[in-house]
Amino acid sequence: MRVNDIDATVKFYTEALGLTESRRHTSPRGAQLVFLQTPNSDEEIEICQMPDGAPAVEVQEDLMHLAFEVDDLEQFAAEAKAAGYELSDGPTQTGSGSVIAFFDAPEGYEVELIQRPKQ
Repeated sequence: MRVNDIDATVKFYTEALGLTESRRHTSPRGAQLVFLQTPNSDEEIEICQMPDGAPAVEVQEDLMHLAFEVDDLEQFAAEAKAAGYELSDGPTQTGSGSVIAFFDAPEGYEVELIQRPKQ
C-alpha cells in the first residue's frame, strides 16, 4: 500500500488492529518500506512511502480495502475505541450471518472487520 505518511499508517495498523512491525528499510529507489505482520498468520502487509518529490498518494473512494477476521467484533471495537480508534460504519449483520464493521484508516483506505457466525 502506498502512503504519504508512513508513521501515521504504521501507528494505526499497530494500535487499532494489533499488527506488528516485522521489518523496516529503505529501498534502492529511496522508498521507505515497513512490513506489518498480521496476528496468528504468516501474512504481511507492505506499506510504502515514496521518497520526497514523488507525487502524493490519492486513494480513490471505495477503490480497495483490507479485511480482517475477528473472533468478537464488539470486544475488538471496544479495545480499539479505548486506544482512540472508533468504527466509521457498523456493526452490521449480513445475510450470511456474519457481522461486519469498518474503520477509516489513514490515507483514505478502509479496513473491514468480519466476525463469522458461531458454528
